[in-house]
Amino acid sequence: MVNRKELDPDSSPSAKFGALVRELREARGWTQDHLAKLTGYSSVHVSAIETGRKPPTQRFARRLDEAFETPEKFEREWRNAGRRILFEGFGEYLRSEATATAVRLFEINIIPSLFRTPDYARAYQEGRVRRGRTTQQQAEERLTMLLHRQQRLQQHPAPRVHAVIDEGCLHRAIGGRDVMAEQLRHLEELAAQPQFVIQVSPFSLGEDRPFSHPITLLTMPNRASVGYGEIQGKGFLQRDPDTLAEWDGEFDQLQVEALSRAASRDFVRRIRRSFEHG
Repeated sequence: MVNRKELDPDSSPSAKFGALVRELREARGWTQDHLAKLTGYSSVHVSAIETGRKPPTQRFARRLDEAFETPEKFEREWRNAGRRILFEGFGEYLRSEATATAVRLFEINIIPSLFRTPDYARAYQEGRVRRGRTTQQQAEERLTMLLHRQQRLQQHPAPRVHAVIDEGCLHRAIGGRDVMAEQLRHLEELAAQPQFVIQVSPFSLGEDRPFSHPITLLTMPNRASVGYGEIQGKGFLQRDPDTLAEWDGEFDQLQVEALSRAASRDFVRRIRRSFEHG
């Protein structure tokens, strides 16, 4: 008899998703091999999903809906799983980000997520796991979700991204010297592309820097604005017109006060070389 691993659906979003897959599969009398053939994946992959060892992807969720003939049931569960590992309001923000025509953001402590290399992103999540701020499973799920977000930047049409990065983001050594050097080199490469405007807000701005916490402003296809901010580990979506107008004005001031596009690339290059040469 095959050893059957019992699941606790409440242990993680992936475990809940996997338990749902197993429940519906067994209700149909299907084996994992049969479901694997229907979805175009391996039985090993199906087993890893059912036992919560591997987080589901949107593509796999869609294949499940096709196999079970359950329109959007699994894809909706995949979205819900993503929201459970995120700050409040971020799930709705992600849906807006996926269709935004422009993204403007300010980051204060860490390289913006859309610009992170895999090694940098993993090192940051592993630090959260070591400190007990998140589980290994949740860290993997966040990394998978980040990859999906970054892939949209390579699609056509892609949103225009204007980022102002506090100088502290560049000095904070996430993952060690080699990881930081690679991350800053990636930032330079992005800054050379016309789709991206990347500026550095230097420490010398002092009290004249407008924002005290990370913010993002999205421009939607209908020209409406959506804002998102984070304070002390809590996220909030912002749609209030007066607040968004205030954020918009402060971002305009910030981009004027920050280093120019060319000067910012030179600034990043100097810090990258300092990591490379110790």
